[in-house]
Amino acid sequence: MVGGAGAGKSYAVALKIIEKFYTERNKRFLITRKTLPSLKITAYRLILDLLQMYGFYYALNKSELIITNDRGNEILFKSLDEPEKIRSYDANYIWVEEATDLTAKDHTHLRLCLRRETDVDTPNQMFFSFNPVSVLHFLHKEYVENFDEQTMVIMYSNWKDNPFLDDAYIEDLEGLKDKDKMLYRIYTEGLWGTLENVIFSNYTIESVWPTSFDEVIYGLDFGFNHPTALIEIGFKDGVPYERELLYKTKLTNTDLIKEMNLLGISKTAYIFGDSQEPARIEEIADAGYNIHPAKKGAGSVKSGLDLLRSVPSIVYSGSINLIKELQSYKYKEDKNGNAFEEPVKFRDDLMDARRYARWTYKENILGVGEGDVYVR
Repeated sequence: MVGGAGAGKSYAVALKIIEKFYTERNKRFLITRKTLPSLKITAYRLILDLLQMYGFYYALNKSELIITNDRGNEILFKSLDEPEKIRSYDANYIWVEEATDLTAKDHTHLRLCLRRETDVDTPNQMFFSFNPVSVLHFLHKEYVENFDEQTMVIMYSNWKDNPFLDDAYIEDLEGLKDKDKMLYRIYTEGLWGTLENVIFSNYTIESVWPTSFDEVIYGLDFGFNHPTALIEIGFKDGVPYERELLYKTKLTNTDLIKEMNLLGISKTAYIFGDSQEPARIEEIADAGYNIHPAKKGAGSVKSGLDLLRSVPSIVYSGSINLIKELQSYKYKEDKNGNAFEEPVKFRDDLMDARRYARWTYKENILGVGEGDVYVR
């Protein structure tokens, strides 16, 4: 399942897995992603939501992440950051969500798991769902360049195949046509491409989040039709650790404050929000939070990006939207592909929140000078 953003790829594969789960017998399903936190909040949650919505019988072992039913079938959710447990599993069906996160070695391990005894009518199968972000990825060579119509099916899709998208999301995707041809090709049309001039590469993704930091700050980008994005940044021995805490649309300020209360956001930690929303900032401050307008002005975007590019960071692996934004956040280009020092406005809600926090913290807190007002 190769396609653009909002094409419904994951939903379609999840429905196919569920169909097989309740029509076949004595089958083992492995559903996987690169990391466990990302698997839990995507494919695992999607499958459970669909089972509950349809009212199907199932038993869930929460500690082992195994779903079973009365047909002798089993679905195991296991991430690729636990390779020794993957290798020992014999599967009839495997679904890899966000398959472009795979390495060639991961792919080999998974192929070797597809070895459980089956029958002629229901051959063992692998399902991949992903955005076609690079023709250089090994999946392109493995399944597109070496396509075998006897053993493979490739289904391309884009937002036009999903009748449930809202107008604002569609407008964002179609708006890429005038912003960036390659982003439009990949995320709107759902076709293979190669992203150039990506802004950030100086981060590593880790599945462990430290229990304490020297200081914690937050960045907040307001939205309604666009997501409201909240990022937590903890500093430990000078290294910034980053994770997304909130990424939701249709949030009023009252909703946002409730979400922040539920998340346990510290009332003393610095929060830096979009300075173009002074009324919202004031309301959150009245709720007791230590929120301030982000530093903006001439050159602040470039200066903020330069800062972020100069300091490597560690990103929590469960931060699905943060990672997606980091991977696709790129500079504008002229007709010859030369980069401008300005980012494309697409998938940038957490990128903005991240820049607000890191840049304002550096300029107005670490370097507090006379006339600064960031003291409560």
